[in-house]
Amino acid sequence: MFDRRSERGATAVEFALVLPVLLVLVLGIIEFGRAFQVQATLAAAAREGVRVMAIEDDAAAARAATQTAAGGLDPSLTDADIAVSPASCEVSAGNATVTITYRQPFITSFFGSGIDLSAEGVMRCNG
Repeated sequence: MFDRRSERGATAVEFALVLPVLLVLVLGIIEFGRAFQVQATLAAAAREGVRVMAIEDDAAAARAATQTAAGGLDPSLTDADIAVSPASCEVSAGNATVTITYRQPFITSFFGSGIDLSAEGVMRCNG
């Protein structure tokens, strides 16, 4: 038999070597999950905004609906993040499009400052 006291420090050293890898893995999972959730929120907001644009033919109402649908984002959407085209469905009998570009900041600065996400909703004018 061998003496367990001689291996006491080995466990602490092994844990110290593995801990940074585990922390990076957990932080990566958290950041990816958050980005995935924000992407789903952006897609739903773009879909809601284009629905309002296609039905009401009002770009300002479409922007407002998009911002309301993405109300849980931090930082919140601005008018500069939302592009609505065409400006009026009466001019174009084709499709209305709402495009959102959003800079998602990371919780930690370990992976950088953030990631650029985008979503687009397209619907035929007049529903």
